Amino acid sequence: MALRNAVLATLLEGEASGYDLAKGFDASVANFWLATPQQLYKELERMAAEGLIETRVVEQERRPNKRLHSITPAGRAALHAFIAEPSKPTAIRDEMMVKVQAMEAEDAPAVRAAVAEKLEWSKAKLARYERLRGRLLDGRSEQAYLAEVDRIGPYLSLLRGIAFEQENIRWAEFALPVIDRRIAAHSG
Repeated sequence: MALRNAVLATLLEGEASGYDLAKGFDASVANFWLATPQQLYKELERMAAEGLIETRVVEQERRPNKRLHSITPAGRAALHAFIAEPSKPTAIRDEMMVKVQAMEAEDAPAVRAAVAEKLEWSKAKLARYERLRGRLLDGRSEQAYLAEVDRIGPYLSLLRGIAFEQENIRWAEFALPVIDRRIAAHSG
């Protein structure tokens, strides 16, 4: 999947600045597509040149002018074509898991630190996702929310992000005591 598809999907929510897109990525598509702000801004330029998005400048007092991007009909068509393509199987690329796989007794403290950091990061991300879910539902049941909204995709992808972080937490909470026992066995 190209970054452009993630940007186009995000712009379905409405016009956004590059800054807003970068922030929005963290709360939505970052579950499954990461991009640096530099990559994002480069891609926005390419997409505008290809007619997939329109950009307008909003003049601001006391701040730099803001560039707002919106999806064009050509962008919608490109996104629909992407959606119609068969998806490739998911490939996990997780540097920490390579470290876990290669861990020997003397590496256990460093791996433990990485797993503990991952646990805290996943807990924080899960809390953000749960807050977002609460804002979306706004006191409604899930069934009522899904019956009322036009676009269910953002909610369904949010649920996948929640499940992913819950599994990261479950795994880390299992792995930490196992690593602790290995450290204790080799330090005595």
